[in-house]
This record gives sequence, structure tokens and C-alpha cells, in this order.
Amino acid sequence: MSGPPPGAARPRVVFVDDDATIRRFVAMALEDLPVDVVTCADAGAARAALRQAPAALLLTDLMMPGEDGFSLLASVVADPALRAGARLAVFSAGLNATTRARLQALDVWRELGKPVSTGELLDCVAEAAGLLPGRRAPVAAALGAAEQQVVDRQFGGDAALYLAFREAALRQFEADARALARAMEAADWPALRRQAHSLKGALATLGDDDGAALARQLEAGAARDDGAACRAAWPALKRHLERLAGGRDSGPAA
Repeated sequence: MSGPPPGAARPRVVFVDDDATIRRFVAMALEDLPVDVVTCADAGAARAALRQAPAALLLTDLMMPGEDGFSLLASVVADPALRAGARLAVFSAGLNATTRARLQALDVWRELGKPVSTGELLDCVAEAAGLLPGRRAPVAAALGAAEQQVVDRQFGGDAALYLAFREAALRQFEADARALARAMEAADWPALRRQAHSLKGALATLGDDDGAALARQLEAGAARDDGAACRAAWPALKRHLERLAGGRDSGPAA
């Protein structure tokens, strides 16, 4: 892959997502590209990063607590000095016809759906940064057939990246379960929806279709402020997360 000329500044990529596990996944996936990746947990941090130095790409999640990705994109589009020529892209599990119409009005160049393959992510960043698209070299590992399918589909054949992301995600699931339990107890449906949405993306990235479906069910109930539906959906997801966090069901079913 071609990089910047010797002595030239490396292209910057500002990535925004409130989910620490997803931020880690993106940083790991891009570590072999000749770019500087700045990960941000919220819109304010992203604007601060853009003010610090120009970026080739702003890649943001849409559903975030506080200021969402739509508002961040609108503020960047409205301020040419802040944008400084950066391409705008989104990374979201909530892409649909309505969302895409809103994004078109915000001059969004690329839409990446969660879960995203590392190949698609690498190509997006490489093109925005003016690099040739590339791939991480596949790493061999002893995996079951179901896990290997996830590695090939989601992680570009890079088993090491898959295993590192899985380890980080499994550590995070216990904290996710506590956050979901607090939101359930407080009947804080917006917080529950955000947490379930982020969890859905992480589970889907790992190829855990059953877990992602459970998180999607909880997210849907919270989106309707339907306490009864949330209370019905939560126990199964809680048990699923407990199994994952305990390491008894760390990979997709064979």
C-alpha cells in the first residue's frame, strides 16, 4: 500500500462512537494503515480533534447519548473551517431509507452498516486518505468452523484481530449487563435503547446472531417506551451475557 511521501504528515481519521469496544475494534482494524486514528467517545471530543488538526475522514456513529451523530455532522457541514475538507462517513446499525435521506442532506460520502467487515472499513479509510485499498495479512489460528466463517466474513481473514476483539468484547459484556440492569431499574428507556443498540452491534460483529437478536428485541421495546416489552426481553439477554462473560459461550455456535 502506498503511504504519504517521506516527511509528510500522515492522514488523520477521526472516529466517533460511544461504545469503547467498537472504538477498540476500529483502532485495531486500522493499525496497519499509514494513518493516525483519533478515537472519540462523543461529538464534543470529535470537534476538538477536528480543531486540533485537519482530518481526511470523519467517521461517526449516529445513535449516541447526548448529542447524536446527525447533530455532529450538521455542525461540521455548517463550519467549513472545522471540516477543512474532511470526507464524512457514518458507521451505524440504524441505516434505513429515512436515515439515508437525512444523511444525503448532510453531504455524507460513505455509509457503513454495523456489523462492518474489516475489508469494507479499510477500503473506506484508505480511499478517504488517498491510499491504495489494502488488507491485513491473514493470521492462522485454530478456530471452529463457525468462528472461521465469522473471521472470513467480518475480519478479512484476520484471526488475530477477531480474537483480540472478542477478548475485549467479552470483558465489556459484564459492564454492559450492569448498565442495562441500571437502566431497567430506573425505567430509563432512552438509556436502555442506546445501550442495547451498542451491544447489538458488538454481538453482530462477533457473529453472535442469537445475542444480537435478543439485544435488538430489547432495543425495540425501549424505542417504544414499552416497559412490559423490555421486562419480557431483558432476562434472556441477561442470561446470554452472563454466559458470554463467564467464557462458557465465547464464540458463535458451531
